[in-house]
Amino acid sequence: MKLNHESLNNTQQWQQIGVKVPAFDRDAMLKNTAENPVWVHFGAGNIFRGFIAVLQQRLLEMGLEKSGIIAAETFDFDIIDKIYAPYDSLTMNVTLRADGSTNKEIVASLAKGLKAGTAFGEDWAELKNAFAKESLQMASFTITEKGYALRDMAGNLMQIVKNDMAAGPEDPHHAMACVASLMYARYQAGAFPIALVSMDNCSHNGEKLRQAVLDVAQAWCDAKLVPAEFVAYLSDEKQVSFPWSMIDKITPRPADVITQQLEEAGVEDMGAVITSRNTYIAPFVNAEAPQYLVVEDRFPNGRPALEKAGVYMTDRDTVNATERMKVTTCLNPLHTALAVFGCLLGYDTIAAEMKDPDLKKLVETIGYVEGMPVVTDPGILNPADFLKEVLEERLPNPFIPDTPQRIATDTSQKIPIRFGETIKSYMMSPTLNAADLKAIPLALAGWLRYLLAVDDNGQPMPVSPDPMMESLKAALASVQPGVPTSAKAALQPILSNPVIFGVNLVNAGLAEKVENLLADMLTGPGAVRKALQRL
Repeated sequence: MKLNHESLNNTQQWQQIGVKVPAFDRDAMLKNTAENPVWVHFGAGNIFRGFIAVLQQRLLEMGLEKSGIIAAETFDFDIIDKIYAPYDSLTMNVTLRADGSTNKEIVASLAKGLKAGTAFGEDWAELKNAFAKESLQMASFTITEKGYALRDMAGNLMQIVKNDMAAGPEDPHHAMACVASLMYARYQAGAFPIALVSMDNCSHNGEKLRQAVLDVAQAWCDAKLVPAEFVAYLSDEKQVSFPWSMIDKITPRPADVITQQLEEAGVEDMGAVITSRNTYIAPFVNAEAPQYLVVEDRFPNGRPALEKAGVYMTDRDTVNATERMKVTTCLNPLHTALAVFGCLLGYDTIAAEMKDPDLKKLVETIGYVEGMPVVTDPGILNPADFLKEVLEERLPNPFIPDTPQRIATDTSQKIPIRFGETIKSYMMSPTLNAADLKAIPLALAGWLRYLLAVDDNGQPMPVSPDPMMESLKAALASVQPGVPTSAKAALQPILSNPVIFGVNLVNAGLAEKVENLLADMLTGPGAVRKALQRL
């Protein structure tokens, strides 16, 4: 058996091996999508295939939608060539439950995977055609926070963005320039309304998307490459809205054991590939069962009935509160703390870390003791229940093959929100004192210790990619494992930098505590473990 469009006719064979097949006419969906596209999604990776695409599948199966989703990739084009095209844009969705059981389903709501960019002539023409159709209601995004960035860490426009701004809408390369170009095609076709919906796991994601697209369009306007009316169209949220959202679902890299299970059941060619951009991806997506998507309900051209598929459709304040609850208290800071300490202590999975009493105590303290007093309650989800599910069900799930090394990627971009916001809340509180925090300063010191690329046994250790890695390494160059006093001299410029921590730790009364904790973790092999045990 192979995963392709033709195999969907073999319903009985799939069911015999426990795989749910789509309960809708895919041929009709493909025809309707080509004629009247409703939804384009940018970012063809796992969170899209294993979560967002399933939402449309549910609506198709309920008869509430007739069109599927067109997936557009702006960064890793191998995904289209190696994972979409050979499998007719089908995905095997494998839900990993804590008892070791799995649910398997073929997701067939993806009409086609396309490469976004003028270098890909036919694909680009199809995307422009979709954006020119009045039927298109939304374009959504899971391109990671980096995908929206037009500037480097020094605040300067990246060269690719400069080139795109100079070239105009006819030859875009950066993701945001591609989106602006497609929106220009929509403007020229009739200035039809649409919602551009970031579903990326970052704060105020809709604002990031809006600002980036408008910056590109304004540069084109200033160079007289597009009319001012185009910028006015993009700026009018009754015409082009940029809803905010909060998304939560763990979709780790594909596990070899799932490949083996599928191939033992008779499904061929299910192995993972590593793309030229170092994406580890497979024809299947393995993921946890819990999932949350909260979306600001502003869609000027209508929308799919997403609430029928389990999406919370609400207002901006509720989205912001839900995102803040998750990102600053109930999940993301716990993940980051486990990531850096897991790497230092030689762990390969998050689930294994949750069996470590010291690490379990660390994240329980960050969540229950230090986060809950200042948690934002969104009203639609209970923070205490959410945190309990994270700590007792989600992170300890031994069948979620998520690694601390993956989560440690881009930590510098996460620290200001995941920990800095809680510290700010303590500083603004009339009854709480940031200087009383213990676990959060330990997590920050642990990150600095991690950046030295030496594990707790004193052995060299790889560190995950980070856009600030070179500048951070340079700032920490004089800090040496085995020399505790080396921490003091180097840290002052770092700890007082609000760009790094989201707050000046000197002003927060935490700088000396972080210095001392890092010094404690530099005393020799086993010092990281001892610091955790003291907590």
